[in-house]
Amino acid sequence: MSLPTNVRLVEVGPRDGLQNEKQPISVADKVRLVDDLSAAGLGYIEVGSFVSPKWVPQMAGSAEVFAQIQQRAGVTYAALAPNLKGFEDALTAGVKEVAVFAAASEAFSQKNINCSISESLQRFVPVMEAAQQHGIRVRGYVSCVLGCPYEGEVAPQQVAAVAKELFAMGCYEVSLGDTIGTGTAGHTRSLFEVVGRDIPRDKLAGHFHDTYGQALANIYASLLEGISVFDSSVAGLGGCPYAKGASGNVASEDVLYLLNGLGIHTGIDLEQLIAAGQRICNVLGRDNGSRVARVRHAAQ
Repeated sequence: MSLPTNVRLVEVGPRDGLQNEKQPISVADKVRLVDDLSAAGLGYIEVGSFVSPKWVPQMAGSAEVFAQIQQRAGVTYAALAPNLKGFEDALTAGVKEVAVFAAASEAFSQKNINCSISESLQRFVPVMEAAQQHGIRVRGYVSCVLGCPYEGEVAPQQVAAVAKELFAMGCYEVSLGDTIGTGTAGHTRSLFEVVGRDIPRDKLAGHFHDTYGQALANIYASLLEGISVFDSSVAGLGGCPYAKGASGNVASEDVLYLLNGLGIHTGIDLEQLIAAGQRICNVLGRDNGSRVARVRHAAQ
């Protein structure tokens, strides 16, 4: 199969990246990050999460962030809204697209959100109904698609079953997440082959963590399977809470460098993206998780 000519990057740094940080992050710094990412040409940015601050303290203030960012025409500014209360708060904040998430592993679902996979899917029914009423698009995430920290290997058929449910409920796109980053290129291709039997490949996305250094290889394997949407996080923000000291999300800069090298169009400016990542790393007082950014920084 020939590679896609265009790829859409879903920038999850402001949400999935920052939610794992230990220190408080000001609304102003979150707003600056989102505005920097918009300026770099990203067409889809996950800005925040409408969940209880008790569970995810870093996502407190998501409504204020939405109120203050400079929303550019043609850019999707999305938020996680895993229940009806979250959806209603997102709607009040003017969010036009939300995301819900389920796990492909029963053990992970129980430990992460204290319910079974089927119970978690049931919770989304009122969210999907409300979203339809208000004309809000919903994106679905499936976690632990290539391995679970508690169960080990996860069968592609199990992933397909959960993804199919989300798609049938009305999620316009389903992102398959290698939450612990143990997946390899061969398993990635097999996964998309199985899930692609039930869901068109242009409705699927890949979300790869770089814990084992396999994310870019897995993205390339996905491209070979006709996948053209990938989640990534500027500066590799977001550690992996299930592997001590491990990196989490693949860095947007590194994915963009790969895509540029393949002649695949994204509409994103690499230099501006590097600058955006370095600025938030300076705010957080942490090392930049992007290899491309570190090399460019060292060369200056």
